Amino acid sequence: MKYSVILEPQEEGGYTVRCPELPGAISQGETKTEALENIKEAITLIQEVLREDLESLNRTNAEILKVELADLF
Repeated sequence: MKYSVILEPQEEGGYTVRCPELPGAISQGETKTEALENIKEAITLIQEVLREDLESLNRTNAEILKVELADLF
């Protein structure tokens, strides 16, 4: 799965990177490469939590549906 990320240089040095599709997926790094590796790790951790939440819902009577949204860009 591909996600969009926003990579921003910081005045004090290094980079901040965030994934707008996953609230809370924010990281940083001294270089672009390091920042991108760190956001991949953050996205993976969030996916694990979401997967655990979904598995928990599967044990209840919750109905899980998928919806399609229009592209923002």
